[in-house]
Amino acid sequence: MSRKTILPNISYDTQRRSYYVAMYVKDKKGEKPRRTTRCFPTLELAIQALDRYNAGKVLSQSTGTEVLTVGQWLTYWLEQVIAPSRTASTVHGYQMIIRNHLAPSLGQIRLKELTAAQIQQYLNRKQQEGLCCNTVRKHHGVLHNALEHARKQELVVRNAAEQAVPPSSTRPEHHFYDSETMSRLFELLAGTSLEPVVKLAGYMGLRRSEICGLKWSHVDREARVITIAEARTAVNGRSVDKGTKNRSSVRRLGYRGLADMEELMERLWNQRLEEMRTMGADYQDDGFVVCHHGGRPYQPDYLSNRLQRVLRTTELPYVTLHGLRHSFASIAHSRNVPLFGISKALGHSNTNTTTQIYMHLFDETHLSVVQEVGRAIDGR
Repeated sequence: MSRKTILPNISYDTQRRSYYVAMYVKDKKGEKPRRTTRCFPTLELAIQALDRYNAGKVLSQSTGTEVLTVGQWLTYWLEQVIAPSRTASTVHGYQMIIRNHLAPSLGQIRLKELTAAQIQQYLNRKQQEGLCCNTVRKHHGVLHNALEHARKQELVVRNAAEQAVPPSSTRPEHHFYDSETMSRLFELLAGTSLEPVVKLAGYMGLRRSEICGLKWSHVDREARVITIAEARTAVNGRSVDKGTKNRSSVRRLGYRGLADMEELMERLWNQRLEEMRTMGADYQDDGFVVCHHGGRPYQPDYLSNRLQRVLRTTELPYVTLHGLRHSFASIAHSRNVPLFGISKALGHSNTNTTTQIYMHLFDETHLSVVQEVGRAIDGR
């Protein structure tokens, strides 16, 4: 026999190399539940499906929730609470944390029996395994949110994650260019398909997802204004078109008077018209400003990887595509642009966000303050 039981209600077929989950499902007529089997390519997906089924069965009853496990609740919470209200990229990020970390470590513990000590041991163990502090803090945040919803549903008396202490956050190392280095990068990539990418990041401060999601319908060529209203990101290896990061990320950025950007945008528009004329029906007109020859949109990771390949062949310092956005903020600050203006251009919800992210770029401010105070005291 090729199929062997490896976990309760889960069997593995050695010939088909697939996992089978046995469930009892009621039909629409309300008759006696019938046994059904579903196939999955991995054990993780099989366990997730079984947890989803068991959680739904338990939560549909008014009693018996004491047998609900952490893994079952996390699966239910992700699909019924988070998925309907969050973006696909957020759901995917939560799913990876639950599937690869939380469920294997804490999933078999009954929800009502989960303790702060167990959560603390989990957080400490993840750090010992080499995960960075900020990543472990994300794990704690996901678990805390799930347990808080369970508390509101009166499935647990208290949120055990409240008493667990996540590691302190660490400031990531940022790489950015000054105006001179940025100019050298622009010269290096002039005439290449990366030119519009680096200029939209460097001149306009756009995120990678905003560059990939920018469409001609949001470009006012006459007024020389770009409206940032859509984004394009990658979720589990496939591209997803979505709204911007938050409401403040929707913004209008003018480029009138910036000759380099004016020339670039007109060149891209004319290039699009020429390709549509020569390729006809073969042109994939999805309306993207930055795209492959023939209109096909870029995968976000492709742009990042290509920039790194180009930089490795030059003497320019290391920088990421997002680092060019950091460079935009740094150069703007060096030219005494008010923090409020920088924050609005970047699409941050408030200046506190800008300060927290970019304070390491603004260290020269401390020097100028001290110098001004010194001049006042010295009477100069």
